[in-house]
Amino acid sequence: MGKKTIFLIIFFALAVLSVTYFAVGVRDGELPAAGVKEANDGPVENSSGGASVGLFPRELVVPDRYKTGTFAVPRRLNLPEGLSISVFAAGLENARAMDFSEEGNTFVTDLSGSVKLLRDADKDGVAEEIITVDQNLQNPHGIDFFENDLYVGEEHQVVVYRNINEEGKYQRKEVLIDNLSSGRGHATRTVKIGPDRKIYLHVGSSCNVCEETDERRATILRYDLDGSFDRIIGAGLRNTVGFAFKPLLSPPLSTGEGVKFELWAADNGRDRIGDNIPPEEVNLVYVSGQEETKNFGWPYCYGRGIANPEYPGRADYCQNQTEFPRYEMQAHSAPLGIAFVSDSFSKELAGDVVVSFHGSWNRSEPTGYKIVRIDPDGSGETADFITGWRDANGRVWGRPVDVKFSADGNLFISDDLAGAVYRVSKK
Repeated sequence: MGKKTIFLIIFFALAVLSVTYFAVGVRDGELPAAGVKEANDGPVENSSGGASVGLFPRELVVPDRYKTGTFAVPRRLNLPEGLSISVFAAGLENARAMDFSEEGNTFVTDLSGSVKLLRDADKDGVAEEIITVDQNLQNPHGIDFFENDLYVGEEHQVVVYRNINEEGKYQRKEVLIDNLSSGRGHATRTVKIGPDRKIYLHVGSSCNVCEETDERRATILRYDLDGSFDRIIGAGLRNTVGFAFKPLLSPPLSTGEGVKFELWAADNGRDRIGDNIPPEEVNLVYVSGQEETKNFGWPYCYGRGIANPEYPGRADYCQNQTEFPRYEMQAHSAPLGIAFVSDSFSKELAGDVVVSFHGSWNRSEPTGYKIVRIDPDGSGETADFITGWRDANGRVWGRPVDVKFSADGNLFISDDLAGAVYRVSKK
């Protein structure tokens, strides 16, 4: 065989290898996330096909201790310029709602039945210790740390761990609110202490669409700190897993008197009437001092006063006697977390709303699996903020649940599919 022939064989072999290499991707056959380009290639495409201005692919930073399971292979997410994202903790199975202690450690509920404390003693942005605070709980979801007490919402009750410390040890456990409707439908109970020192609790509906026999379902309830019932502040809220307080005036009073704030909530719309209806909603449920109970329409209505097909006779009621959403979002995105951007995270975006989309389960073309941002002073349209948990082949490797800004200016995101908590920080 001549030298020329050998040269041609080698040339064509290298060409075939090059094509194969780029066809399968550069990381052990891993395809890049949907729309991902190299960082210098410009903005990525969002799931609806439009440009997400300012989003660029970033390597998910994974500490060695957490490079197992989902994170055994490299992962990439798309974020605004100037931000990085890392795994703060993993191995949590079903990480749900979060809150922070006074020392800045992270409490998180695990829907499989436990409450965890994620300790970052050296403040390097990685939890080096995961402590089980309590276990054998019934669908624990909501969590709030307030004045050294930890409040947790189980499906059937709210419990409080008194005088809990930074090692997860507490003085005693009390059942604060009991006999919540359970056993059917939406099982998560979101609990938070408001700026007025009241307990706010959401109990989801028992069904997709129905008339409830228990008036506490599909509502946000308010209680005093001793667990005594106060009132219903919002009704017709099918499944408001996420809500957040927006302070307007916070006088230095330990009693909570005179404080002014708003309660905003993300509600999950009904199923089985189409891919693009009903819209998911962001609602202004309550303003401090408000005496009436606002009704947001479920089960009779959805969106901006549209009657559900099961209740055609309610059209007039829906248009004239219910509250409309402040913002509408893509149907079946499953918004589970909502937060207001803090000054310490971004002065430019401070006050904007971020919402976590857990992702659809019943749509012909899946949607969600990302974090979006809403400018409350602008058009009210959603813009992608963090994407990439669903890859180019439609494989989903993560599902965001809660979003929470820490006092030191970081954004924490829980993920119940990957069993992790992420930390988004400024570079």
